Amino acid sequence: QDSIPFHPYYTIKDLFGMGVFLIFFCGFVFFAPDYLGHPDNYIPANPLVTPPHIVPEWYFLPFYAILRSIDFTIFGIPAKLLGVLAMFASIVILFVIPWLDTSKVRSSKFRPVYKWFFWLFVVDTFILGYCGAKAPDDYFMGVPGLKVIVMGQLSTLYYFAHFLVVMPLVGKMERPKPLPASISESVLKEGANA
Repeated sequence: QDSIPFHPYYTIKDLFGMGVFLIFFCGFVFFAPDYLGHPDNYIPANPLVTPPHIVPEWYFLPFYAILRSIDFTIFGIPAKLLGVLAMFASIVILFVIPWLDTSKVRSSKFRPVYKWFFWLFVVDTFILGYCGAKAPDDYFMGVPGLKVIVMGQLSTLYYFAHFLVVMPLVGKMERPKPLPASISESVLKEGANA
């Protein structure tokens, strides 16, 4: 038999994981409910003063950096509209990944070249998040001469290049590792002998 029943093995494993998550979740809810909030939310509102730097929540920061990184006009289309289009395109492109990935093997475990590009994409997303949290005129990580806006533009360029160039080309050119004959061979390594 090349499989194991779902219940009770995965049920117990998932219940344990959910219990660990709930411990941390309840810790935040009951003991530190404002821990992940932005400090500007605790300043009393003043209708006559706009805060100098408004940022969204942390999970929107990469998309905010993409929105803000478009500061040039193309074919008469204003920069603000291009930024909004780029931000929405960065979300929509996630929905078309199945058609952009041209590899016959979907798992990165068997695709050594794409695995490196994936981790480069993860780093790029963190850089976009950092750029979204900082003012555009600041220096990126304190490096003189490298502005946050320039690093945001480079990261935005790679964000779209990853999906529109890297995924299709690596899928066509990469030679994946051979797939295992069975699940047990892949997981246990000695399952093929049993």
